[in-house]
Amino acid sequence: MKVTRQADVPEREVSFNAALFTGPARSQTMVDSKDDAAAFSVAYIHFPDGIRNKFHTHTNDQVLIVTEGRGMVATQDREEAIAVGDVALIPAGEVHRHGAMPGSTMTHVSILPSGTKTEQVEA
Repeated sequence: MKVTRQADVPEREVSFNAALFTGPARSQTMVDSKDDAAAFSVAYIHFPDGIRNKFHTHTNDQVLIVTEGRGMVATQDREEAIAVGDVALIPAGEVHRHGAMPGSTMTHVSILPSGTKTEQVEA
């Protein structure tokens, strides 16, 4: 068993896919499938006011759990407002984006299976 406390994990500027974001965002990796040999990667992603990511896909399903602020999750056809306590399930291959609403910051936990590939998509 391993317990990781959020307060003990430094926030880092998102560098793994920085071009995917409309501005600087920060992350805290709580479970790293590479280092922990886990089946999942789990990270807090902190979006500043109005910052989001661009349309993209994942090779596996993604779960997002909103822990702070107000945000949005969207496909090419639909956008939904999301807030603290909301959970979004994005199926593998679905073109989507997510981030903070203008006037608010937003943090979500992102859960992705180990080995998931992310690809930016032109909308």
